[in-house]
Amino acid sequence: WQIMIHGESYKPIVAEAARKSADKIYNRIMVTHLLMDESKENRVGGAVGFNCRTGAYHVFRAKAVIVAAGGASHIFKPRSVGEGMGRTWYAPWSSGSAYALPIAVGAKMTQMENRIVLTRFK
Repeated sequence: WQIMIHGESYKPIVAEAARKSADKIYNRIMVTHLLMDESKENRVGGAVGFNCRTGAYHVFRAKAVIVAAGGASHIFKPRSVGEGMGRTWYAPWSSGSAYALPIAVGAKMTQMENRIVLTRFK
């Protein structure tokens, strides 16, 4: 009927490849701030965050940082009416951290008007 939205098939495959290639894997870390590199202007050099289960504080140093956090959902009123009002299939916890983390360190945000369009077909 359709491509699986939640990724039941490819998440385990990607996770296994990540486990094999990484020295150490940190799970359930909520990154709260990006850290700027002192030696290079306009470059992120790491991040700080905490473990959601234990509360342990983590500081990460990095040569490169990729922000792959969630976008923002439930910003606009949905088009659905009646029983479907307020229901959505995309993540209700996407609070816009993909926008907030870079903006807080001075990133210029461009091309943010793109909408998600998933392929669904019979």
